[in-house]
Amino acid sequence: MSEKSKNEEVEFSFKCPSCEKGKIKILKTTYDVPDGDKMLLIKFECNTCNFTNNDIIPLTTNNTPGIMTLRVSNENDLKSKIYRSPVGRLEIPELELFVEPGPRADFYYTNVEGILFRFENAVTIYRKNLEKDDVQIEEIDKILQDLHKALKGEFKFTLIITDTGGGSYIIPEDELKYSFEKLENNELN
Repeated sequence: MSEKSKNEEVEFSFKCPSCEKGKIKILKTTYDVPDGDKMLLIKFECNTCNFTNNDIIPLTTNNTPGIMTLRVSNENDLKSKIYRSPVGRLEIPELELFVEPGPRADFYYTNVEGILFRFENAVTIYRKNLEKDDVQIEEIDKILQDLHKALKGEFKFTLIITDTGGGSYIIPEDELKYSFEKLENNELN
């Protein structure tokens, strides 16, 4: 087992919400993030239908509200770690893509590549739901092309997280491409 994580498996006897036949097993992992924070990773898994659900809960976080900016210009930058709290707004201005915080927003811990995959999935679903003659198709196809280039490190872009509650952070592969601007109390509303 990794020195950075500690696993604990707990089996509960409640019914699976998906198949209603199986029992849910819960795997809890406490993970030490390189910046000194700790996270609790929880995986719910059904022993019958393979239903799974994951959740991430920060045990310690940076509580400084601010704007985190990462300039991504190559494939190595895609490895930069991203932690977005439920109140963090995430955006890529060059692609006109953003994720707004909402009442059902989750914590998530991933890397820049994972963020791009999330956007690609969302844009692809949106594209599939358009009518064949929709005027947006050309623009959406261009965004998908740029996302594919970005996933190869061939499209330069900026990843911005604005977190008015604190808790979000970026662990960059290259510190020179990262900046943090603290939000003052009058900017939080």
